[in-house]
Amino acid sequence: MNKPKVCIMLSTYNGVKYIDEQMESLLAQHEVDVQINIRDDGSSEGTVQKLSEYAESHPDQIRFIEGKNLGVIGSFFELMRQTEPVYDYYAFCDQDDVWKPEKLIRAITKLQLRQSNVPLMYCSSTQMVDQDLNNLDVWPTLPPKPLSMYNAMVENCCVGCTMVLNPITFEQIRGSIPSDLKQVIMHDRWIYLYVSTFGEVIFDEKPMILYRQHQENVLGGSSEGWLIKWKSRLKRLLSEGSFRLSIQASCFLETYKDQLSAQQQRDIRRFLNQLESSWIKRIRYASKMPFYRHTSLDNLVLKLIYILKKV
Repeated sequence: MNKPKVCIMLSTYNGVKYIDEQMESLLAQHEVDVQINIRDDGSSEGTVQKLSEYAESHPDQIRFIEGKNLGVIGSFFELMRQTEPVYDYYAFCDQDDVWKPEKLIRAITKLQLRQSNVPLMYCSSTQMVDQDLNNLDVWPTLPPKPLSMYNAMVENCCVGCTMVLNPITFEQIRGSIPSDLKQVIMHDRWIYLYVSTFGEVIFDEKPMILYRQHQENVLGGSSEGWLIKWKSRLKRLLSEGSFRLSIQASCFLETYKDQLSAQQQRDIRRFLNQLESSWIKRIRYASKMPFYRHTSLDNLVLKLIYILKKV
């Protein structure tokens, strides 16, 4: 029986410090044939040389692209553009994590239990670790509410480096990448939004990667106390950057309006249009809006920032 062929898309930027551990964990994946497509996003230290050496020593498994700096969103979407749609599954990867050997085959096994003719995406919890791979917390935990468009429009609960996509998901997203990526909050949020709207998201609460936390992390979870988390969360949501929820929602509606159901279109348009109404109408809408976050406190914050027109 042939092994599933999986393309891993890895974007790097000044990541030489941990790249060996990551690459070895990718090459050691059990029961799958792995192709690793790597795009460096304009590193200025030894990452390019290190990855060139890997590509030279594994010419049949590794394709290395030395690119100009596009930022994390642009780099991952460019990887999708440059990856041929010829694989059984597709996975995203960050440069400083370590994958458990059974990560991909566990994801594939779960995906194979679902219908193959609809968009599917697997994601999982992560085992957060420190720089030396000592265990911290497990994050995120299993979401308590459905993984639907009505959550994905206002929250992301799927970590990009845990995602595994079936071919339909990959090909449809690859064929409709927004022209202005400034309207996209993050590549993994866009993909979660797409799959939760048109297909099914499978969340695995068993951590399949060691998710390294360190000062160089651009994005990711945190093991901070709840008070510090809440202060940083409120600061983030009430800053200028928080206005991007509505921008991404508008971009999503424009990109997929022909595929969205009539009800989905109405709900997204109302979410956008009510922002321009009076504050009394915004309060009324926010109190019963169909969009939700997974925890009660996060849901209250969502309603607050909507009323303040900061989504």
